[in-house]
Amino acid sequence: MVQNWTPNSWRQKPIQQVPDFPDMAALAAAEAQLATYPPLVFAGEARRLKSQLANVSEGKGFLLQGGDCAESFAEHGADTIRDFFRAFLQMAVVLTFGAQQPVVKVGRIAGQFAKPRSSNIEKQGDVELPSYRGDIINGIEFTEKARIPDPERQIMAYRQSAATLNLLRAFAMGGYANLDNVHQWMLGFVKESPQAERYRKLADRISETMDFMKAIGITPESNPSLRETDFFTSHEALLLGYEQALTRVDSTSGDWYATSGHMIWIGDRTRQADHAHIEYCRGIKNPLGLKCGPSLTADGLIELIDLLNPQNEAGRLTLICRFGHDKVAENLPRLIRAVEKEGRKVVWSCDPMHGNTITLNNYKTRPFERILSEVESFFQIHRAEGTHPGGIHIEMTGNDVTECTGGARALSGADLADRYHTHCDPRLNADQALELAFLLAERMKGGRDEKRMVVNG
Repeated sequence: MVQNWTPNSWRQKPIQQVPDFPDMAALAAAEAQLATYPPLVFAGEARRLKSQLANVSEGKGFLLQGGDCAESFAEHGADTIRDFFRAFLQMAVVLTFGAQQPVVKVGRIAGQFAKPRSSNIEKQGDVELPSYRGDIINGIEFTEKARIPDPERQIMAYRQSAATLNLLRAFAMGGYANLDNVHQWMLGFVKESPQAERYRKLADRISETMDFMKAIGITPESNPSLRETDFFTSHEALLLGYEQALTRVDSTSGDWYATSGHMIWIGDRTRQADHAHIEYCRGIKNPLGLKCGPSLTADGLIELIDLLNPQNEAGRLTLICRFGHDKVAENLPRLIRAVEKEGRKVVWSCDPMHGNTITLNNYKTRPFERILSEVESFFQIHRAEGTHPGGIHIEMTGNDVTECTGGARALSGADLADRYHTHCDPRLNADQALELAFLLAERMKGGRDEKRMVVNG
């Protein structure tokens, strides 16, 4: 058991990014109601994810983590969830082939409702209102009523998360994830892509591999692993009252787990070592993520690792690096060297989204070439340091949105207004996400070929 920790000990610490609820009695009532609800996920599932992440930390796997910037109540529907899951599985197949390793699949879904904000106030013209902090807290509409934090939204977020998880489990285990299906979807993308020829070679090799497997009797019918898949959920643990209400003791181990999601992470704005978010997360046994931005020092990182993973447990902690394409070379090597010097076991993951946001034609967007540049630098730096580039963390959707510029279809600033649907930050659309997976697979294969050349002299 973690010393001097309880599920509510975070309440004695300073805290950042807290909404100003006007009715504290209503907030307490909503949290008390949530505390009676069934868990959304289970301790055994979180342990299984931690075991898979332990393999990633040892260079024996790759983490694909992605999904919505912020889930919304308005966009919740079976088709939206299906389209996201389909795009995600296609990425996973391509990355598995490129890495020649298992891909651990973790969605930003079924709980990613709260968003940190750089300002408490949003101004439009002469009107100032509280900032939108995610559907779990207030509404996106720019009205005084919508922007009042409402505790009942936590109940709505729980119910939507439960419904989303129910559908995801059915997709993952009920045949929708059949490798034959996923591969056919991917071939459809390759056929229609402006860079079809570039991707066809890799797609053909996957087809050949699958044909060989069928020839020797390895089919989805004979091997359940080809028609089922593990899929885990994650979100930023920002609203700690909600997290506490869903924190439960595991009956088999006596340990505390956050049952709101399999993995939760701490944002770059809430990672102060003596503050509430670190205090809460250090006591739960789930796999944790820690966002690492340019302001994080090497000593500060080691202090946080010691707080969050004092036993140096493999799979416990994923460092999600979010520097920006022009800052990664300056910041990532010093953190890698500090972690290696201290012998800490971590998963290194690249978030190429949050450091590459710009404003174009009055829209927030992320140029695809900057996203790819940060990912490429991430891989190159790890190879130079002799460490494992363990994953990527992206904001994406399965829908045909126009929120990030660039990619094979060369979306421009003029295209942003066509289908700009995000409630917060710009996301890769399904084509851009799969294109990123193909480009990553090429880099991974290139890295393996370089290693073979070195080994063979």
